[in-house]
Amino acid sequence: MGNATGSGLKGRRALVTGGASGIGAAIVRRLAADGAAVAIADLQGELAKQLAVEIGGIAVTLDVTDFEAVHAAIQAHGPFDILVNNAGVDQHAFFTKTTPADWRRLLSINLESVLNTTHAALPAMQAAGYGRIINVASEAGRLGSRGGAVYAAAKGGVIAFTRSIARENGGKGITANVVAPGPIDTPLLQQAVAHGGDKLLAAMTGATLAGRLGTPEEVAATVAFLASQDAGFIAGEAIGVSGGMGCGA
Repeated sequence: MGNATGSGLKGRRALVTGGASGIGAAIVRRLAADGAAVAIADLQGELAKQLAVEIGGIAVTLDVTDFEAVHAAIQAHGPFDILVNNAGVDQHAFFTKTTPADWRRLLSINLESVLNTTHAALPAMQAAGYGRIINVASEAGRLGSRGGAVYAAAKGGVIAFTRSIARENGGKGITANVVAPGPIDTPLLQQAVAHGGDKLLAAMTGATLAGRLGTPEEVAATVAFLASQDAGFIAGEAIGVSGGMGCGA
């Protein structure tokens, strides 16, 4: 997937939310390597600035749950040809141990932020007659998640929203697709493993057909493909990057 020459996205401008670390940082690096000019939107402003210097992009300290701030940032730094909604947060707890405040936080960061950025970035794509929207959801949004019910609900909402945006904009040169990672080896996952131990790690790897954790770069490669010209006839899809975790679902 992607373009080996590093020029497949030359001339394209991309915005990646939650792009300062983990999967987001891998996406930023891959899009930049493929030729895109990348803006990194993240609350971790210093990390975003460091990465921006590395890839020759720009950093935007942004709370993606703030509708007005998102619109202002995209107006100031856009328009964008490519929007990658990667910002997200999880919570490991059984549903009856969570509170409405927990639900609001999970829904706001994982789902409402996608609505905010899409609402702000889409009109310029429509005017240009071109756009790529790639939303990073999770296999949890298709399979459910034991100990992550609200997170799964939010990611399921992302999948349904993305398919709806694809339907609304299919005749306008705009595609919208989902990448659904499974267990990916990131610092956040390692924190969960440190808390849950070898049993949790075994359960994660055992849920995949590949029998291992994925890498952020494998997710980034799929995002880069969906952002490319090669993916122009792919719309409304949810592509699992999960070692076959969702096989048959």
